[in-house]
Amino acid sequence: MNDRTGPQSVSQQGLPVLGEPRPERADARRNRLKVLEAADRLFAELGVKNVSLDAIAAAAGVGKGTVFRRFGDRAGLAVALLDEREQELQAKILTGPPPLGPGAPAVERVTAFLDAYLDLLDRHVELFMDSENASDGARYRIGSYRLWHRHIAILVEEARPELDADYTAHVILAPLAADLHNALRTEGFDLARMQSGMRAVAAAVLGPQLQAEA
Repeated sequence: MNDRTGPQSVSQQGLPVLGEPRPERADARRNRLKVLEAADRLFAELGVKNVSLDAIAAAAGVGKGTVFRRFGDRAGLAVALLDEREQELQAKILTGPPPLGPGAPAVERVTAFLDAYLDLLDRHVELFMDSENASDGARYRIGSYRLWHRHIAILVEEARPELDADYTAHVILAPLAADLHNALRTEGFDLARMQSGMRAVAAAVLGPQLQAEA
């Protein structure tokens, strides 16, 4: 997969914003969402590499040409699906209810983000692995990683202003690498265990307040 470093702007909260989708007709949007939903379901059931465009088109109730024209190939479709899911998470961070969205203490927002991101990663780990390993260092060039890093850095600075917020944000995000997540799943770690572990990591980094709340 190609590195996903799409156009970004700056939100009122100071976070980079993942690229907005191109304007599209209502019928085109419906078809796109049907294809993405079908791909999401089939990828989860069979694995990304075991699903053909023909199967996705049939499950979505559209022609293969529609899928090909919109996404190009299976890799392009996988990138689009991951982008869609990450934009949904971004919207919750920017405008959703607390604690994931604005209005909660910084430490609670960090915990909520870690829980939500791990849930997303667990459901789409194969897509994340392809994206993060597209080339050397791809994970850190992806537009969404820069968004998550900035989000955590802002919260670290609020909760622990004496820390190096940029570096600490990288430390908190490091255990969320897709390769590590997949390896832990192979060893029998379930999602709840990994979420609990990341809460403990955040508590150790951000201090007694989060430890008490966790």
